[in-house]
Amino acid sequence: MDSFEWNKIFAALLTMAFLVLGVNFLAEELYHSDTPKQAGYVIEGGKAEASTQAADTGPVVEPIAPLLASADLALGEKAAKKCAACHTFNEGGANKVGPGLYGIVNRQMAAVDGFGYSSALKAYGADKTWTYDELNGFLYKPKDHVKGTSMGFAGLKKVAERAAMVAYLRSLAATPAPLPEG
Repeated sequence: MDSFEWNKIFAALLTMAFLVLGVNFLAEELYHSDTPKQAGYVIEGGKAEASTQAADTGPVVEPIAPLLASADLALGEKAAKKCAACHTFNEGGANKVGPGLYGIVNRQMAAVDGFGYSSALKAYGADKTWTYDELNGFLYKPKDHVKGTSMGFAGLKKVAERAAMVAYLRSLAATPAPLPEG
């Protein structure tokens, strides 16, 4: 092949490249749309503030304080059977996959001697105790309440079942913690 043949090949490739780029630029100009600064539509009177607040603080969990005084301890004991594979409930019970739960209400978080807590729970509970609200949120969905926890439990979605479970946990102490006011 002589140089004239090579020039024709390069010219054809260069022409194709310019043609593709030209069509691309033309299509961009013809079908260009500006990206809006705010996605979607704003609905007047909507509850945008509540939804953004819920997204920032995690899931909204129904309070159990009003239900604790009348909670069914038998239902709580039955619900606790879901936890028996990983936790013990008797005083001085050995740790299993999870720590013993005897006397958990108002106990310091991540503080059972001899149990290896996840770093997420240690960091989250460094200065906290297992209050009724903390237990309620954690039992609702542990992985949402404490991001990064190693607890694999899916949670108790029914508020009455959670209240009964917490009331049962409260009863597992030499002197049960006082019920919350309200």
